[in-house]
Amino acid sequence: MKYLEFTFRTIPCTETANDVLSAVLGEAGFESFIEQTDGIAAYIQKQLFNEDSLQTALAEFPMPGTQVEYSYQEAEDKDWNEEWEKNFFQPIIIDDRCVIHSTFHRDIPKAEYDIVINPQMAFGTGHHETTSLIIGELLNGNLQGKSLLDMGCGTSILAILARMRGAAPCTAIDIDEWCVRNSLENIELNHVDDITVFQGDASSLADKGPFDVIIANINRNILLNDMKHYVSRMHSGSELYMSGFYVDDIPVIQAEAERNGLSFVHQQEKNRWAAVKFKV
Repeated sequence: MKYLEFTFRTIPCTETANDVLSAVLGEAGFESFIEQTDGIAAYIQKQLFNEDSLQTALAEFPMPGTQVEYSYQEAEDKDWNEEWEKNFFQPIIIDDRCVIHSTFHRDIPKAEYDIVINPQMAFGTGHHETTSLIIGELLNGNLQGKSLLDMGCGTSILAILARMRGAAPCTAIDIDEWCVRNSLENIELNHVDDITVFQGDASSLADKGPFDVIIANINRNILLNDMKHYVSRMHSGSELYMSGFYVDDIPVIQAEAERNGLSFVHQQEKNRWAAVKFKV
């Protein structure tokens, strides 16, 4: 069967933008996705491709301020599902304590926390630096018995890990309906409870919480715009972890946090990506 190979460029390129783009493309008939430095590669059966449908989907892309450009060519013949399984999503271990793998992997490394996702439904796999940075924070933090919010949850692997580490109750929120469905699937796969998933943006927080811990792995502009909503759902002693931006963006993130009454605790870095921790 013939496939078309697309190269999509997201501007600005963030893990969240690529996750949402993958979800939008999945609804448009695309089957396989490979992360790239400035976006994603995606594949669709030639007979199923409709350019008008694609352009309509991109015109309605649910992340204001994000541009999506693309080009495509006919792909060489090969078993793309097999190629995707081999090359896109390999098991990863973070801090030698957490392993994230798919439903089809064998010989999975042993780790304290084992998270399984179905990559045919999940595109935030933990490979991106920002996700692994937040996972590291969750592994090192005291979460036992603490209420937690995973804002912009995507696949909800962060909420799932937090629940495994004793956080309860957990709330996961994403603006995209596909991410909500994906989260519910992954929560079921991992046999965890006490995680409630909602569709919405930061304005939906008004009747939720307060939370002991909030994690938001999104992007700089959304974090700057929505931080006030996060702070409104925190109390004395609450912690806020944020990622999805570069080290160079830390000063503006910190300035906005301090304007909202937060105190800087520390920062972590990986390949110029950053994660920061604040508390009330």
